[in-house]
Amino acid sequence: MTTSQVLADEKKLTVVFRVEPGCLGPQGAGLIDDFCAFAKKSVASLDSDYVIWNIIPRNDKALSEVEYKVLGKKMNHAQAEQYLLLFKKDLNEFETHLNDRLAELIDEFLSR
Repeated sequence: MTTSQVLADEKKLTVVFRVEPGCLGPQGAGLIDDFCAFAKKSVASLDSDYVIWNIIPRNDKALSEVEYKVLGKKMNHAQAEQYLLLFKKDLNEFETHLNDRLAELIDEFLSR
């Protein structure tokens, strides 16, 4: 499979990234919803051939920070890694890039 193929949304990797309000400082709880909307819009085009982004507040610490799904079913780390290999992507690099981008977006959001 190449990235030039157009995937139906349900076949794309849904990445649920939960952001902790504390990442936004002491007033984070009041800012988190606006930040998540801002971040989701900012990353929407990132790897959009095969990824759907869902950036939400992490209000429940029992839930993982990152979750992967395809066809509505949760994937474990190894399954997500195999999926990304179809696009010649490494999961660890993918996650590192996402974390770095979110850190940049936090700075951008807070400086507005």
